[in-house]
Amino acid sequence: MRKEQHHKGWNEIKTNDSWAIFKIMGEFVMGYEKLGTIGPCVSIFGSARTKPGDTYYELAVDIAHSISEAGYGVITGGGPGIMEAGNKGANLAGGTSVGLNIDLPFEQHDNPFIDPDKSLDFDYFFVRKVMFVKYSQGFVVMPGGFGTLDELFEAITLIQTNKIEKFPIILVGTDFWSGLMDWVKNTMLVAKNVSPHDLDLIHIVDTKEDVVEIIDSFYKGRSLSPNF
Repeated sequence: MRKEQHHKGWNEIKTNDSWAIFKIMGEFVMGYEKLGTIGPCVSIFGSARTKPGDTYYELAVDIAHSISEAGYGVITGGGPGIMEAGNKGANLAGGTSVGLNIDLPFEQHDNPFIDPDKSLDFDYFFVRKVMFVKYSQGFVVMPGGFGTLDELFEAITLIQTNKIEKFPIILVGTDFWSGLMDWVKNTMLVAKNVSPHDLDLIHIVDTKEDVVEIIDSFYKGRSLSPNF
């Protein structure tokens, strides 16, 4: 009897997993249809816990404003903190302001600076990450936590393995990021777990001018299109 119940439980899981495919497909279709028409964008990542008035919050607003003035849309995770700052800067500049929201039990709620027709809701982190990578011409990474590092290293891995086209990855905040990058160079690189050219597209800067210059310089003479 116990063995039959055990098998019944596994069969229910298999059925639920199969039906989940259709929900996942729906999220992909929704994301592709909406983001495919928006045009060249830059994604801004960072902590959801950063408050207005914080140095990095205000810098993210200024960076997003400058990115918008340079002709790029701004994509964020749609929530509070640095995400809100990115959408706010784009909104103030009259630029495209996209929010890729994720359903979470805490922290996440959409911010008021997203264009109403460009606010997308996801249940699956992996679908949402595909949208960031496919439709971003660059990643601007402000100080953040595990989620920010997840987005950063996923992009680096996909570029390293030639799964996506190269694009600039810009870490904003020398004080915050230099320790991590020193470890990558002095430990990972020395151990030959990465190659020197794997780090070529990673920049550490502190100003909005540097961010825009790096993105514009990279795309000078290049076509702008989705990354895969």
